[in-house]
Amino acid sequence: MIARGALVLLAVALLGAGAASGEPAIVRVRLVTGAGAIVVAVDTRHAPATSANFLAYVDDGRLDDTEFYRASRRKGAETQGFVQGGIGTNARRMLGRVPFEPTGRTGLRHVDGAISMARYEALDSATGNFSLMVGANPAMDARDGYPGYAVFGRVVGGMDVVRRMLAQPTSPGGDGAFKGQMLVRPVRIVRAERLDGTAKPTGQPKVWLLFKGM
Repeated sequence: MIARGALVLLAVALLGAGAASGEPAIVRVRLVTGAGAIVVAVDTRHAPATSANFLAYVDDGRLDDTEFYRASRRKGAETQGFVQGGIGTNARRMLGRVPFEPTGRTGLRHVDGAISMARYEALDSATGNFSLMVGANPAMDARDGYPGYAVFGRVVGGMDVVRRMLAQPTSPGGDGAFKGQMLVRPVRIVRAERLDGTAKPTGQPKVWLLFKGM
């Protein structure tokens, strides 16, 4: 006989597999920004939890009218680094936390054009912020004693837009790792739109819309 706990785990696994099979292995998303369009290919096969989280923000419209706010340039290689955008600290747009999928588990890496989920110190603290790599950033991959960040796809169109954002002026201010990396003129994300598969809105309240224009 199978223990009750094992049955529960099996049911959860089957539900997860069913959810994953409902999406194409690659889902393209277009980010329409004030600097031009960017298309990312989200890898639902190798990073299912992180991809589902990102797509939930897209399908709900939670990334619409947000911005790219950070440009982190590598010292000694100013044309490389990453740009970061999303909901920032806007709790009104925030969904629940997402389980962490390290690069050591997914096999995805912080190569040129990779899209990676931003997070706080806690591993499951990612919400609706993400980073786009310009050049390889292997220091952000998982290694012994360091969990790294969760890659869940890559840019397949508009890398020229990403590079231009990285080159934009930044403010000398900012706290901690953000010091000197905040864009003087953040780039607006007009909307994020799914190009593949079927949108699956979460149905959760869109609280931020109640404060729009305030």
